[in-house]
Amino acid sequence: MQTPRLTTRMIRFGWIGLLVLLLTACHQDMYDQQKYTTYEPSSFFADGRSSRPNVPGTTPYEVVKTDEFLYTGLIDGKEVDAMPFPVTKDLLLRGQLKYNIYCAVCHGESGYGTSMVAERGGIVPANFHQQRLREAPLSHFFVIITNGVYRGDPNNGGYQSMYSYASRITPEDRWAIAAYIRALQLSQNATIDDVPPAERARLGN
Repeated sequence: MQTPRLTTRMIRFGWIGLLVLLLTACHQDMYDQQKYTTYEPSSFFADGRSSRPNVPGTTPYEVVKTDEFLYTGLIDGKEVDAMPFPVTKDLLLRGQLKYNIYCAVCHGESGYGTSMVAERGGIVPANFHQQRLREAPLSHFFVIITNGVYRGDPNNGGYQSMYSYASRITPEDRWAIAAYIRALQLSQNATIDDVPPAERARLGN
């Protein structure tokens, strides 16, 4: 005669076994169903291919790029000192957020190119406050973020190397970062002439 404990154990393991069989059957049914694998030929279609070409006249939604300046940062193939949309406080705050996530680790939060990566990584992150970059068109920063950069000699004082962030940062956020970099430059290189006359008197207080 079976004991209650043995009976309970048999019921428990019976349910587990049943679940395993159901899950296995479901997997096999989906796994073994008729389907084409990648590049497998097909006799069903006239061209002999199982993968179907795009329907003529259509474009995948993620490929549509009607605003060339927005996506390339160039106008007639040249960098320009302009933005594809207005600069607002919210845009600059968005740029600051994304800059601190993606850029500050190398360029530093203030943009001077001082960071642990600069000290130990063997590369020279750009100092945004150098004259060359202060005079660079605003879209220059968008282009660099989009395409990356490599210049210099690792055996002669280090080199600048940055991979493309196009797959990591949306075009709109790349522009926001570019605008924030320009704001950083202004914050570190401003003069009294940049202060509105009505506000200059407050600076002496």
